[in-house]
Amino acid sequence: MKAVVQRVSTARVDVGEGRVAKIDRGLLILLGVEKADTEEEAMFLAKKIAEVRIFPDDDGKMNLDVRQVQGEALVVSQFTLCADLSRGRRPGYDKAMPPQDADRLYLRFTDLLAGHGVPAQTGRFGADMKVSLVNDGPVTFCFERSKRGGA
Repeated sequence: MKAVVQRVSTARVDVGEGRVAKIDRGLLILLGVEKADTEEEAMFLAKKIAEVRIFPDDDGKMNLDVRQVQGEALVVSQFTLCADLSRGRRPGYDKAMPPQDADRLYLRFTDLLAGHGVPAQTGRFGADMKVSLVNDGPVTFCFERSKRGGA
């Protein structure tokens, strides 16, 4: 499971002509779910992301987590994070979890994040989404959790 996490002052997802989700201060999380991922990876990443201190305190140091600043999360499914770019010019997606299972784990991750005290909204799984954001900092981190370990 891979996540690109951006600290944002605002983020939104539109599908077609309609707005699907919008947050103000918080985290935009692009989440890629791989075939070998289980709820264990989702639990680990949700806790890690909820607790990571990437918001500034009164002295301007990154000492606060998203909950301490009353922030929200916008979680967007991003299967392209699972791409294999090692051969040729076209990405391969053999590592990506099949859509039905990936959607279930993506929604479970979002629920787990909310369970850690981070109000969370989602994009629309499988849709052609237009994601807009104002990256605050800019601050962007990549998280990965797999059976191989890591964070």
